[in-house]
Amino acid sequence: MAKLNLSALKNKFFLVLFNNGFISVVGILTSSLLFHVLSIDEAGIWFFVQMFVAFCEAARWGFLSTATVAFYAGAEPKRAATVLGSVWFLALVLTAVILSINAAAYLLIHTSDVETQLCVKWVGITFLSSLPADVIFWRLQADQKYKAMLWYRLLNSLSTIVAFIILILLHKFTLENALLYNFLTNSLSSLVGIFLNMAGLKTIMNRSRACIMELVHYGKYTLGTTSFSVMLGNADTLIINFVLGTSAVAVYNLASKLLPIVELPLRSFITIGMSEMATSFNHKNMHQVTYIFKKYSGMLTWAFIPLIIGSLLFSDIAINLFGGAKYHDSIAPNLFRAFMLVAILFPIDRFNGVALDIIHKTKTNFYKVIIMLVVKVAANFAGIAIFGNLYGIAFSLFLVTVSAIMYGNYQLRKYLDYTIPGILITGFVEMKAFIRENVNYKSKGG
Repeated sequence: MAKLNLSALKNKFFLVLFNNGFISVVGILTSSLLFHVLSIDEAGIWFFVQMFVAFCEAARWGFLSTATVAFYAGAEPKRAATVLGSVWFLALVLTAVILSINAAAYLLIHTSDVETQLCVKWVGITFLSSLPADVIFWRLQADQKYKAMLWYRLLNSLSTIVAFIILILLHKFTLENALLYNFLTNSLSSLVGIFLNMAGLKTIMNRSRACIMELVHYGKYTLGTTSFSVMLGNADTLIINFVLGTSAVAVYNLASKLLPIVELPLRSFITIGMSEMATSFNHKNMHQVTYIFKKYSGMLTWAFIPLIIGSLLFSDIAINLFGGAKYHDSIAPNLFRAFMLVAILFPIDRFNGVALDIIHKTKTNFYKVIIMLVVKVAANFAGIAIFGNLYGIAFSLFLVTVSAIMYGNYQLRKYLDYTIPGILITGFVEMKAFIRENVNYKSKGG
């Protein structure tokens, strides 16, 4: 009989998986609270404001998050201080630019439109409140301190939802108060991190012009990759709405909203693999970088097989539970099945991009995402023309992923020595070792 080894819960895989999973659940619960308490118009305004905050956050993360991990992980103490100080300098400059734009808008824009008023009032200071927390998170990831990363993220997420619940119980929950307490809980997390010296703010004195320019050169491509990735994610919805209409958009979104079943473990393994590859690269150990790349992409590929089989079998039930009976006769279940079949290719594709970034080939990864966007747009129109429905989007996803793997592997193999069969063999061996380590087998008589 197989029993879970409880000590495995201390394993970094489980810590990161629980981290991402729990944060996702808290986010869903927070959104649910907002939908229940706020009016439809107020809820719309909340998400409208948060969209602009998220856009600003994407700029900061795209520019500096991967760069921090790539340059800081495994670096010698003196070099690490220089990197972190330079990251702080650039993060402050970028934040100051956003705040200046926000301040100009506050002074120049005079309107009775509530959405615009609240955006001008809250976007800049909310973005500022999360600055230290962002740098802390990047540093913890680079240092592979996953326990600290877990409790620190929980501090922010739980403090927000607890504050909202208290406001509801006191009958003081309004849209304005929600925005205020979101800012305050962000500030709380940042101040706690600074007080506990998790931020390394003093290292800003160790910054150097050379390191700053390194980060800028590196970050301009990761920022471009992030920007085009956002466009890549929105291309389907825009084209479906234009060609097939809003009802098709609803069916597509229902099927795609279930993809976190693979995205959650994928993000968790990437969090770990990125730090490990960066540490090995900074120690000039390319053999270890290759091994880590093969290990995690291979393990996830094998791990996805039972998830995909389960999705093929229970897709109708999942769609009915998530979307309701009105989608029972739609193509949503089969569309989800098609998406999950393509998902078997996701680990190799995603880790290929991460590996390119980590070995400082960010320009190549940027070109890869541009290629994916071009293929996505062309294949979406072609797929819809061929199939006449949303199956064309699944066809497009397959072509995009295959093209990404072909181009990415062609480029990455210039620097790392590996093959696709080698990835699968290494992943299978590592998966067997992982199961042996974390699951105890005992006979019935034992």
